[in-house]
Amino acid sequence: MKMAGKVCVVTGGGRGIGKAIVGKFLEYGAECVYAVDLNQEALAELESEHANVKGVALSVTDTAAVNGFAAKVREEKGRIDVLVNNAGVTKDALIHKMSDEDWQFVIDVNLKGPFVMTRAIGPMMMEQGKGAIVTISSVVGLDGNIGQTNYAATKGGVVSMTKTWAREFSRKGANVRANAVAPGYINTPMMATVPDKVLDPIKEKTYFKRLGEPSEIAEVVAFLASDESSYVTGQVIRASGGLVI
Repeated sequence: MKMAGKVCVVTGGGRGIGKAIVGKFLEYGAECVYAVDLNQEALAELESEHANVKGVALSVTDTAAVNGFAAKVREEKGRIDVLVNNAGVTKDALIHKMSDEDWQFVIDVNLKGPFVMTRAIGPMMMEQGKGAIVTISSVVGLDGNIGQTNYAATKGGVVSMTKTWAREFSRKGANVRANAVAPGYINTPMMATVPDKVLDPIKEKTYFKRLGEPSEIAEVVAFLASDESSYVTGQVIRASGGLVI
């Protein structure tokens, strides 16, 4: 199985795409998945469903907590094979209506979060000589979107960081890979709040006339996290149903 024996960390693992990634890793034989999320109820539910899931309630922006968590995992398991930076938020508004607070909130979670997590875990992977980092970007980060200046900035930023990490962590012969996935519009709890009059035109722009499913994104992430993609690094894979080509 493609994830057999791997120790994995998935941020935002309590629901939506993150929950699907946790489930897919376990389906493919992961030894253990640490699901990081602030939603303790969702984490408890995951732990009750899967014996090999460990729920971890912490903020990805809290440097001390993240560093302590990474050290604890290494103490418990001896290594971290996979890091998935998935945690993300939105605070949408046209730029002239976007507050400093809403700008900073999205920047902190979506951009600082992956930075803090990867800064803690990437060097460990270098020491191990092997590892895979997968960060969730968005088609909005590649192409922009009205009302999402903050979100677009963060999702474009993680693409640039991914390419930088691919260079940095492969130095000295380490087989550490960094890639990103740029989903389109996916059928998650976040999308459930969007009215049909907004979603229907988006669906029509895809080749399949529908939203994507979290499991479809999880499959792409599992490929990039597994040894099946051993010659793939520094890349961004769009998974948008052909929304933009």
